[in-house]
Amino acid sequence: MSKPTVIKFKPLTTKTWNDFEEFFGKNGACGGCWCMWWHLTRSEFNKNKGEGNKKKMKKIAASGNVPGLLFYINKEVIAWCSLAPRENFPTLEKSRILKRVDDKKVWSLNCFFIKKGFRRNGISLEMLNNVIEYVGKKKGKIIEGYPVEPKKENYPSVFAWTGYASSFRKAGFEEVIRRSPTRPIMRYYL
Repeated sequence: MSKPTVIKFKPLTTKTWNDFEEFFGKNGACGGCWCMWWHLTRSEFNKNKGEGNKKKMKKIAASGNVPGLLFYINKEVIAWCSLAPRENFPTLEKSRILKRVDDKKVWSLNCFFIKKGFRRNGISLEMLNNVIEYVGKKKGKIIEGYPVEPKKENYPSVFAWTGYASSFRKAGFEEVIRRSPTRPIMRYYL
């Protein structure tokens, strides 16, 4: 598929819930996750896999706390990213590798889901540029991402759900710390 020229985004709210639900499909994107991985403890996540995670994400979307952005070409959702202030993702705090760098307020960008057929053609870079715009409008000062930097060239896209470090660099993110050879913490300063 050729690279799209126009991509628009909308926050996930009750107004866009049906688009999100259709995009994630009956399996909830990846094995019933419904993008709840960073919101719940591992035991809660596994217990709620599928319908339970879907209900929890719908509750977040209905609360007024936007949990992420949907990306569209025309009226078709082609991608999603999980994005919110870091304190909305308690599991990040428990991660040995992704624990806080400092006490600064950051927006965490921790998951990408791009529709098959749109992957590996620059969509993530366009998404990152839109994220920067969105967080700027929300008066955020720092966006923090947790991409992978694979050691192998042919890394399967399905395992790069936090994004690729190369895309983050192209969008102007800087590495601030690396506690694992393949997982830098990167920031964009607005």
